[in-house]
Amino acid sequence: MKKSNYLLIGLLTFHYSCNKPTETVSWDFTDSTEFVVEEKALPAGDNSETSLDWEGTYFNTLPCESCEGIETWVTLNQDGTFELKTNYLGLNDAREEIFTGKFLWDKSGSNVTLQGLIGDYPGKFKVGEDQLWYLDQAGHRIEGALADQYILKRK
Repeated sequence: MKKSNYLLIGLLTFHYSCNKPTETVSWDFTDSTEFVVEEKALPAGDNSETSLDWEGTYFNTLPCESCEGIETWVTLNQDGTFELKTNYLGLNDAREEIFTGKFLWDKSGSNVTLQGLIGDYPGKFKVGEDQLWYLDQAGHRIEGALADQYILKRK
């Protein structure tokens, strides 16, 4: 018999001898009974990744110092892929860029980073209900008078 079985018998005997002195309890552990404790994973909790319907296309015209604005479309797909499309307004060549690739969620499940972008794009967004907040290089929301212009809305 295992030591854990002796301990269990001792604890049960003590419990019953203290609480029910007139009752006799008999335990048979001759069949090598083992007690198994299952560990279950704790729920991840509510966050943008697990609680929101985030898949879709988001749009806004972002501020631009050298043009009239940057039309920006971000599409997030359930399979972890994205498409980022930009159109620089007011430039002679109407420069349009399209990037595709994979995105990753951060540990909090609130922010995504678009992988493999070229240029000045930080590629970081905070995911909210039907909107994305464009984040700076350090992963912080844009603040100041133009802050609202850095929120892309779901189309």
